[in-house]
Amino acid sequence: MVLHKIALLFCLVFALQAEQVEVIGDDFFADEKALVSDLKGNVVIKKGGYDTLTSDNVKIYFDANKQPIKYVATGNAKFKVLLNEKHYDGSGKELIYEPAKSQYTLKGDAYLHEVQTDKKVYGDQITVNQLKGTYQVESKDKKPVKFIFQIEDKK
Repeated sequence: MVLHKIALLFCLVFALQAEQVEVIGDDFFADEKALVSDLKGNVVIKKGGYDTLTSDNVKIYFDANKQPIKYVATGNAKFKVLLNEKHYDGSGKELIYEPAKSQYTLKGDAYLHEVQTDKKVYGDQITVNQLKGTYQVESKDKKPVKFIFQIEDKK
């Protein structure tokens, strides 16, 4: 029970592009040789003041210098990010974050929502690149990509 409470309160903090990253979950496992960490249950990852990733499970892959190179979130994977000074939230069956590229990839029933304008996009895969300020929506199996937005009718 004590170990579970320690795991629940566990925070992994390190520098990432001059921003603090905080990782929290119910259970935590680290393999120093394989350079991978697994978090399970109510996982929340916060980067800087806004970007947040939540999921049931997250696997973090590290390089030889123990810097994170990839996060893979599965099970209720959701995120919120700032892109071009606009707030976005999104979700997918799998969410991959690559810190070196500042890139999020949502896979499987992917959804991205620009909060301020209420624009929404749906597809099989959505890639959001914060450095470039872009997002790309892809469709597989001949299913169409869907884009929903509001316009003002000026009469």
